[in-house]
Amino acid sequence: MSQLVPVILSGGAGTRLWPVSREAHPKPFMKLADGRSLLQSTYLRATGIDGVAGVITVTNREYYFSSKDELAALDTIPADIPFAFLLEPVARNTAAAIAMSALMAQRAHGEDAVLLVLPSDHVVQDAGRFGSAVAAALAAAEAGQLVTFGIPPSVPETGYGYIESGSGGNGPRPVKRFVEKPDAETATRFVNDGNYLWNSGMFCFRASAVLDALKAYAPEIHEAAARAWQATLGVRNNTLNTMHIDAETFAKVPSISIDYAVMEKAANVSVVAGDFGWSDVGSWRSVSEMVAPDDKGNKILGDAVMVDTRNTYVQSDGRLVAAVGVENLVIVDTPDALLVGDRDKMQLVKQVVEELRIQGNETAKLHRTVHRPWGTYTVLEDAPHYKMKRIVVKPGASLSLQMHHHRSEHWVVVEGTAKIVNGDREYVLTKDQSSYIPAGNKHRLVNPGKLDLVLIEVQTGEYLGEDDIVRFDDVYGRADHPAGGG
Repeated sequence: MSQLVPVILSGGAGTRLWPVSREAHPKPFMKLADGRSLLQSTYLRATGIDGVAGVITVTNREYYFSSKDELAALDTIPADIPFAFLLEPVARNTAAAIAMSALMAQRAHGEDAVLLVLPSDHVVQDAGRFGSAVAAALAAAEAGQLVTFGIPPSVPETGYGYIESGSGGNGPRPVKRFVEKPDAETATRFVNDGNYLWNSGMFCFRASAVLDALKAYAPEIHEAAARAWQATLGVRNNTLNTMHIDAETFAKVPSISIDYAVMEKAANVSVVAGDFGWSDVGSWRSVSEMVAPDDKGNKILGDAVMVDTRNTYVQSDGRLVAAVGVENLVIVDTPDALLVGDRDKMQLVKQVVEELRIQGNETAKLHRTVHRPWGTYTVLEDAPHYKMKRIVVKPGASLSLQMHHHRSEHWVVVEGTAKIVNGDREYVLTKDQSSYIPAGNKHRLVNPGKLDLVLIEVQTGEYLGEDDIVRFDDVYGRADHPAGGG
């Protein structure tokens, strides 16, 4: 039997799920009602399949440490399954990601490795049925087929692509054609026809088969990906557990989906139909559908009071939400942004994010609490000439050796022990002690202890943007990527 290698595609901002999903902390990290993030659920789903030889996560290098933290927080992952990360310097769509994953899987698991491609931001509610669908797909993939997974449509959904399949009973069926997102009339006809399935964006194929298909139907992607892989093998400090893709060559790989590049053109394409409680969690309406309603159709996550209110979804992070005399709404409250909208128009949320980007508003990208490799910081107050933050540094972690041109910083230790580099000095502070870092001073913050270090930082200056940072040394390899935030 071939080596089965789940490939988890983890990227994309998920703009329709703002304000919870943001550019710096996107949809895969979003937690649902069960307390797990979508990425964590995908890890569990991937490793719950029999015969998994290893897992590859393809993600942007900016999400690497957050992804590792999500994995480390799970205590039910089999210890004998190795995890590897393939880190993209820039997004180049699914064809490039899958091509690089296939080359990585062949090097780590052999030429006959079979890839099971899973987006990290989907929900699958029935693990047993999903496992049965994967088993059927694996058998077809070992026979040389390029397999996709189709979902029997329950409603005439216009937000999904469709797959028209031939006959084949309960097993893999030949694919006749792929259809772009249809209008309502066409979608209704597809549902009534019975031979159309929603295109889930999940795939199963031999690494060699998909590379051969790329070479035949998208040679420019095959050639560019091969060059990028060879260059990646020469990147300093790369291992088969963590591969930083070479930025210069990868940027030249055409950006196109695997559907367009291969699946719509190849003759050896099959589809496995799977009714396993699938959702791509594409809008707040789809999120709300996963929460049980009360007797008035209201659905609540968090603290809320509903008075004369019906068919309304409320999700609150830390504050009480009171809804009075309304219906058919979605209300999502976060510490720094509030979304209120008609539940039937939730696809328009992406336009909010586009407008925020035009305005240069940081809530399009950042939460009030921002995750970094070393811990988190939370903005407590942001005024024109000063900013207050709560900084939490994990045990043994260290911020970069850095300098700011335009701001000074005042640090007060609240909990734990801080080891500080400040210009030419190095010293230790404990609870209730403080330090002043003048603008222009090289400085570093380290937690040498076994408990979290918590401190309050007050920034003062004419410019307090997160991009006012020069990194000189960084244990997380970010010295060449001055994106801000320690």
